[in-house]
Amino acid sequence: MKEIKNLGVITSGGDCGGLNGVIKGVASTAYKLGLKCFVIPNGYAGLYNLVDFDKLTELTPMRIDKINANLAGSEAGHSRVKVKKINDENKYDRIKKGLEKFKIDALVISGGDDTGSVVVDLLGQGIPCVHVPKTMDLDLQTYSVGGDSTVNRIATFADDLKTTGYTHNRIIALEVFGRYAGHTAFRGGIAADADAILIPEIPVDFDVLYSHAKARFIARVKDSDVNAGSYIIVVAEGLKDASGKEIVDEGAGLDAFGHKKLAGAGKYVSQELSKRFKVDPEVKIFMKEKHMFVEGIYISPEVREVTPGHLVRCGHSTGYDVNFGKESGSAAVYLIKKNITGVTVSGVCNNEIQYMPTEKAIQQRHVDLNQVALHESMGVCFGRQAVSFCPAFKSIEGSPVRYM
Repeated sequence: MKEIKNLGVITSGGDCGGLNGVIKGVASTAYKLGLKCFVIPNGYAGLYNLVDFDKLTELTPMRIDKINANLAGSEAGHSRVKVKKINDENKYDRIKKGLEKFKIDALVISGGDDTGSVVVDLLGQGIPCVHVPKTMDLDLQTYSVGGDSTVNRIATFADDLKTTGYTHNRIIALEVFGRYAGHTAFRGGIAADADAILIPEIPVDFDVLYSHAKARFIARVKDSDVNAGSYIIVVAEGLKDASGKEIVDEGAGLDAFGHKKLAGAGKYVSQELSKRFKVDPEVKIFMKEKHMFVEGIYISPEVREVTPGHLVRCGHSTGYDVNFGKESGSAAVYLIKKNITGVTVSGVCNNEIQYMPTEKAIQQRHVDLNQVALHESMGVCFGRQAVSFCPAFKSIEGSPVRYM
């Protein structure tokens, strides 16, 4: 068994909540176990260029103390670099020379599926790594650092938008990240009492969505003594329409891993609803009845899209993510100390460190449509004809069900 003395910690991919918790968990446990821990800055770009560094920052107890685990983002910095795509036939030798230069024996790497794929790649080149799952998309097989923080941010934004929605009688479509899995849109929308939640797992029938939006919006205005109403939709960026066509701005380009930059779903949703509101004769009658109609100026309710973008992944971390980050970072060090590498930390239960092979952990997980049906039964629209929720019943002992 290889003796481990020095660790490198890398965070990679998109920033999010909980990452500083991971770094503190790794560094604090390394110090406790008599190991040294060094930050390799700026993700895989830093790893590739490690050989050119003059020095690295060691996470001593005093340096660890300067890291605020409650802040989102990463003290170690990020980059979107896929090592396999680096145009250098000697890239792996270059990385190994950098690790040798600083006597780093193993790496703790926190990131999502793309980051995890590089972990698998590096392991195949003989570089020991342990992966701490991190993605606000929540689409790994394990829980991922950043998910809860993002869900809370989305819920806050969607709830806050109700004030402007009611002030102007607007329908608002809030477009959020998530790529091809709708977990954060789903959970954030539910937490905010959104009226509709549109996710990639369910192609959208805009006639169904419009019918739901029209009925609920009109009912609210009619029930209001000041003619105020709104309708809030949370839209995941990787949306498809009923034909299965991906709704995306083709001009957005590709990211560093070769994925489409998904954008435009919120705008598309607002356009589809606006078209229907403007030609619906019942809406014109309603607008006149409530004394809102102004010919040529205000003939139908406004539909607006809002895209918070990186605001859903910045700011502060939730307590859940800080806890999970610290525990998973710590667990990664214990795994490395035991010479268990090429794995992803799943969590810590009592004194049991749970993990799985990284190539399995990074397989994409989608929203459970049975849970969608449960929320449809409570009145939320998902852009389809509601499906009946058919519960099964099971008495369990042990760990409770977790929502993510």
